[in-house]
Amino acid sequence: MSKTWKPVAAGILEIIAGGTALIVACGLFIAGAVVGFITQTPLWLSTLIPVVAVPLAILGVVDITGGIFTLLRKAWGLALAGAVASLVSSPLPGAVALVLVIISRKEFK
Repeated sequence: MSKTWKPVAAGILEIIAGGTALIVACGLFIAGAVVGFITQTPLWLSTLIPVVAVPLAILGVVDITGGIFTLLRKAWGLALAGAVASLVSSPLPGAVALVLVIISRKEFK
């Protein structure tokens, strides 16, 4: 089977989506800490921001891991999981990555 550009493009899109998700999650952590410290908000309100940031950070890690395995053309299931996670964290690049991973299934080991 010849190697095509599809897994490479999908892997790059997954890594970009994961990096973006991690940057946003870190920003939310920092913003939550700063806002909670400066405004002396109640504890329940200051813990609301990490509740959003933690799942986003987990999605970012899954995106990046799936993107690496997509670039290596190994573990199609993990590559698919990364594409689905990137679909949740960044819908447009995630949709393109998901389609490309599904189309290029035969290139994976």
